[in-house]
Amino acid sequence: MASTNDLKNGLVLNLDKELWSVVEFQHVKPGKGPAFVRTTLKHVLSGKVVDKTFNAGTKVETATVDKRAMQYLYQDGEDFVFMDLDTYEQIHVSGATVGDNANYLLPEAEATVALHEGVPLYIELPTSVFVEVTYTEPGLQGDRSTGGTKPATIETGATVQVPLFITTGEKIKVDTRDGRYLGRS
Repeated sequence: MASTNDLKNGLVLNLDKELWSVVEFQHVKPGKGPAFVRTTLKHVLSGKVVDKTFNAGTKVETATVDKRAMQYLYQDGEDFVFMDLDTYEQIHVSGATVGDNANYLLPEAEATVALHEGVPLYIELPTSVFVEVTYTEPGLQGDRSTGGTKPATIETGATVQVPLFITTGEKIKVDTRDGRYLGRS
């Protein structure tokens, strides 16, 4: 249990048997009436974002979320297998938990896996990864100017918009949060 005075960004709360992560919080002391804490909470599993207000000093139940550095090994059916870098223990994470991160997950890549009571909640990838372009249409002479993009398939099977001068076989840097092209390696 923690007081609302102890809230900070990233803290995970257990409200009504569901896990919510504090995205933003603000202590408010109006001219009249008691102080309160206005928070923005994100549901850990679904990603739903809600605003919730607590009276100042109210006790809230916190949840212990263990974030571990793990290495992605391989895909086993719908599950993704990760290995803990400290204990070498392997865990299976469901495809639903991995979500869109599967588009940028390469074998032997490191990721942070968040666990609550041994159950994987979500994974966090580095903000950018280097991937190889496996197929893209060839560029035409004169396509070296700024502005134009074309679709390119990367080694994970995902499609990314890249500049016209990118060719098949090149390594590119991609933002894992939104799939944006960031540059060449």
